[in-house]
Amino acid sequence: MGIFAEAKAEVQFYDLDPMQIVWHGNYPRFLELARGALLDRLDYNYPQMAASGYVWPIVDMQIKYVKPARLAQKLTIRATLLEYENRIKIAYRINDDPSGELLTKAQTIQLCVDAGTGELRLDCPPEFIRKVEALRDGA
Repeated sequence: MGIFAEAKAEVQFYDLDPMQIVWHGNYPRFLELARGALLDRLDYNYPQMAASGYVWPIVDMQIKYVKPARLAQKLTIRATLLEYENRIKIAYRINDDPSGELLTKAQTIQLCVDAGTGELRLDCPPEFIRKVEALRDGA
């Protein structure tokens, strides 16, 4: 599909664990930076989701730690939209910014839930699909 966005980050002291590498529980925060950039690109980030009457909880997250990230390391986080018709499935790659070396691979799945009723939808709202397809066709 080719719809992606990137975010940059620099590893801070508070990201580290006692072994002086990024604590595994901090990686979702890095993923969120790129997911937010991707959703901004689609013009369907959390405020637009809420305004459309839907919430999109993450129901699955998989992370593969390839190499550790360390203090002051500059990162590029790329989020690529894989699926959008029945759910939002996003693939992530976290790379060392200067070298491009792969550090982490991840994936998230979000499902659409009607904010008023709390009912799970088995499809994505037409408004969201239109936004994805308009960007896809124009990209």
